[in-house]
Amino acid sequence: MKMLVTGATGKLGTKVVEALLKSVPASHLAVSVRNPEKAEGLRARGVEVRKGDFDRPETLDSAFAGIDRLLIISADGDNETRIQQHTNAVAAAERAGVKFIAYTSLANASESMIILAPVHRATEEAIVKTGIPYSFLRNNWYLENEIGSIQGVMAGAPWVTSAGSGKVGWALQQDYAEAAATVLAGDGHENTIYELSGKPMTQEELASALGTVLSKEVHVQQVDDATYANIMKGAGVPEFVLPILVGIQQGIREGTLEIESNDFEKLLGRQVTPISDALTQIVNGISQTK
Repeated sequence: MKMLVTGATGKLGTKVVEALLKSVPASHLAVSVRNPEKAEGLRARGVEVRKGDFDRPETLDSAFAGIDRLLIISADGDNETRIQQHTNAVAAAERAGVKFIAYTSLANASESMIILAPVHRATEEAIVKTGIPYSFLRNNWYLENEIGSIQGVMAGAPWVTSAGSGKVGWALQQDYAEAAATVLAGDGHENTIYELSGKPMTQEELASALGTVLSKEVHVQQVDDATYANIMKGAGVPEFVLPILVGIQQGIREGTLEIESNDFEKLLGRQVTPISDALTQIVNGISQTK
């Protein structure tokens, strides 16, 4: 049984590989990465490192050759680019005769109207069309996505949002990674969809939990989308990213990430990391890098 993780040197991919190495021999694991030199540490531990570039489909044929179980970690970029990249990966998996595909998707991907959903909907559809058994890991939202806001609060800024009273199922990347490792290395996950979500919370509830961790009051500044975009621009966010950030805030406001599910607990065999513990981990990480 040979399994492969794409994007294995990324933030989530690194954590997935570490989780897998706790339960499977390194010789059973391969990784596909754009820059193999970044994965030399994994090679030294017995993991097979293969070059695979979603923008160059010919590299994926050799990357996926002989693989039984594949985890496709969604790429970064604009929607059009990501759809093409993911389509390339799925087609290569089909050509290689992969027997199972797990994919890191998005909350309620088949129905969601959030700006990022078209990528995941298209990828899920492409995977289903191959007829290969699959598992869709519909990840809600990484708490790590809020590191910029948390750093701002630690520096004395308010928590700025245009998401209104919309709720988000935040959880640590570590929890998402362990769930993905469980599915890739485990049995009985064929043709499944897991809605992986922490307890849904509003921006105010998250900011309050952060305030408890920091032992300070965190002021929440609710603004409209245009003001939010201007504030983010002033904070140094690149122009082309602003519509995506605003679209995410809009999607949250409309309830697209308000998912109630116990699928995390099913896969992890434990409760998802409590938000106070998760925030403490992130705050400590920020403090250590100063």
